[in-house]
Amino acid sequence: MAGFMDVNPSTLLDWVRKYNRPGPRYTSYPTALQFSEAVDKDSLKEDAARAAEPLSLYLHLPFCESRCLFCGCTNHVTRHKEKADRYLDFLEREIDLFLQARRAPLPQAVQLHLGGGSPNFLTVAQIERLGVLLKSRFAFAADAERGVELDPRRLSVDQVLAFAQMGMTRASIGIQDCEPSVQKAIGRVQPDALNARAVAWLREAGFDFVNIDLMYGLPLQTAETWARTLHTVDALRPERVAVFNYAHVPWLKPNQKRLEKYPMPLPDEKLAMLVAAIGHFTGEGFEYVGMDHFAKPGDPLFKARAQGTLQRNFQGYSTHAGSQILAFGISSISQTPRAYRQNHKEFVPYEAAIKAGQPPLQRGYLLTADDIARGKAISALMCSLRLPAAQVDAFPGAREAMLPFEKDGLVFWENGELRVSEMGRLFVRNIAMVFDAYLHSNEQRFSKTV
Repeated sequence: MAGFMDVNPSTLLDWVRKYNRPGPRYTSYPTALQFSEAVDKDSLKEDAARAAEPLSLYLHLPFCESRCLFCGCTNHVTRHKEKADRYLDFLEREIDLFLQARRAPLPQAVQLHLGGGSPNFLTVAQIERLGVLLKSRFAFAADAERGVELDPRRLSVDQVLAFAQMGMTRASIGIQDCEPSVQKAIGRVQPDALNARAVAWLREAGFDFVNIDLMYGLPLQTAETWARTLHTVDALRPERVAVFNYAHVPWLKPNQKRLEKYPMPLPDEKLAMLVAAIGHFTGEGFEYVGMDHFAKPGDPLFKARAQGTLQRNFQGYSTHAGSQILAFGISSISQTPRAYRQNHKEFVPYEAAIKAGQPPLQRGYLLTADDIARGKAISALMCSLRLPAAQVDAFPGAREAMLPFEKDGLVFWENGELRVSEMGRLFVRNIAMVFDAYLHSNEQRFSKTV
């Protein structure tokens, strides 16, 4: 990995100027911008009723007690815990409506992820209720992965024990940055002691895997403060680290506008932070997996990369390629190999649909044969960093579009494959964009790649 650290600063700046343009993160293809309310919803429902792929379950728990200014998630800020009781009522009814519409036996769940929002907004009693709900409706594989996102600022040991009782074995902790000045600017003051306490509780409760989420490109971050954050995270001894590029999209998330009063890292400084993170974590024994994840050799993400079962979805990188995502709750997105479907993003229409005995489906997308072929090419680049030449040549002009990347040493040809170089990983989104048929009509609505 020394190559990452030996990048000439002027070369890095040249690449930033050349490749820093708006582009997708490719958690789906086509991206959610192609979803439409005019989609044939009967076809979406039929696809959902018959999908036979193993289940990757996702439940969106949207509540937070305060708003983080960088956040791009669909959430609802409140301190009223009773609102979660009402939400769980409708979540249960949504699940039952789905099960009643099934026309084939439901496959086993190989994954479960609770996201938000902050799932530990729920009280212990509400967590226990959710556990009973899931256990009574779904069959889980014996080795199913079960993960939950946690906010150490609001976490209690009793909540940790309640999630463990649900069968959770993986926890993702959002830290973003450990520098007090940065935390204050982004509205997420989270002392290191809270993070250490949360990890200690998780280990004592039997959680096998701890993920840490970091973010670069935030206001007031510098190379020096970022280096301190990376070293602070080492003490938590996580099995996996995700290092996300902050997506500044105030036209979609107005709360981000408040961050513009602070100085933000320039694009070349942001890329240097990613390079520093790569050097740091690979030096600590992590494998650089995909675009923004690092995993220890014992982590399932590392094994999935080695076995070719790594996939990219709406939760980032996942370990079960070929599974369908079955998602419940407001704004959640379900996925099969043939379609995407997304729930209403607001409580009122979400609840109204369920009251009427209908799935709370707002919009979706039915994939064409061309979409599927392009999606496979993009996924291969994002997950395995290689693509057979025949797959490249299936798209007119793709080989020629790779020439600039090849000239800069970001891709190369070997054994009949297009391969992404170590340095090319930093720009893999740009490389994947070659296969995106919808990019030009949507480009200005994405965050920049660097």
